Amino acid sequence: MSTINTFASDNISSACPEVMDALAKANEANSPSYGEDPWTKDLATRLEEIFETPVTVFPVTTGTAANALALSTLTPAFGKIFCHELAHINTDECGAPEMFTGGAKLIDMSGANGRITAKALEDVIYGAGNVHHAQPATVSITQACESGTVYSLEEIQAIAAVAHSHGLSMHMDGARFANALVTLDVTPAQMTWQAGIDVLSFGGTKNGCLAAEAVVFFRPELVGDFPFLQKRAGQLLSKSRFISSQFAGYLKDGTWLRNARQANAMAQRLSKGLAALPGIELAYPTQSNEVFVSMPAVLIERLSAQGLSVNDEELDGKAVRFVAAWNTPESQVDDLLKVLADHC
Repeated sequence: MSTINTFASDNISSACPEVMDALAKANEANSPSYGEDPWTKDLATRLEEIFETPVTVFPVTTGTAANALALSTLTPAFGKIFCHELAHINTDECGAPEMFTGGAKLIDMSGANGRITAKALEDVIYGAGNVHHAQPATVSITQACESGTVYSLEEIQAIAAVAHSHGLSMHMDGARFANALVTLDVTPAQMTWQAGIDVLSFGGTKNGCLAAEAVVFFRPELVGDFPFLQKRAGQLLSKSRFISSQFAGYLKDGTWLRNARQANAMAQRLSKGLAALPGIELAYPTQSNEVFVSMPAVLIERLSAQGLSVNDEELDGKAVRFVAAWNTPESQVDDLLKVLADHC
């Protein structure tokens, strides 16, 4: 089996030292349970500093849980959730949003480079007040997108304006939030509540944490029954400090931003190298830490024969995905490009 890093996912990466150090510190002594520990309380304070506004925060263990629980709070069982057709809530979460909302309907939309537009959203919102229709309730966008691209602030603002004009809530799936943030070179506030986002699924797992996600409410009136939904879903951990302390290390001294910058830089290096190889074309612009390419089937077969598998199952098989992580060095990028060049 080849030892070459095939960049199948950022989920294969280890946790960064800052996160591990914070976990070890949280493990030194006993602490109150079910979120009453100092790390979980400090998490809310720290995120309020980062987002420059009061927030209500709930740590959870997975991105699927964060998305499904956030959407279940925003969307009634008879509601509609509007999203891109490639959104992970639509393709990669095993029906969790539908289950946790009690049966809400996902309205998936097409859009170039994995992004929906304000105009397209306006065109599909209908049926409010009509008892025969599921009721428009929520819009969910992913930042960075499943295609590796990034919404501009103007795009987010325009989509949110349409959503709010119809009384809909805005949810952001931020599994790769930090990667998008450093690409745009804006503040967390500018990319969320100042642009019209009401609830954020704030991801850490893909960017240096072991397993740490958080649902962040920017509007307290939307919290509603979330604490009960979180408990029912098995996401209120008795030892919540072992999630929250990960964020303490992750957010300290800009670790999360450094991690994202490294991952993005390595993705750019890989993207440029892949685009220069014969028979390989970029499927989407590389704007975060994911690179998607069109690759001949014969090349995939050659690589597999050498024990070097590539991830050709993303985006419903439309492209091959390569993902750089916080700990990806230049040497691993160059090693992969050399192997690919030898087989092209």
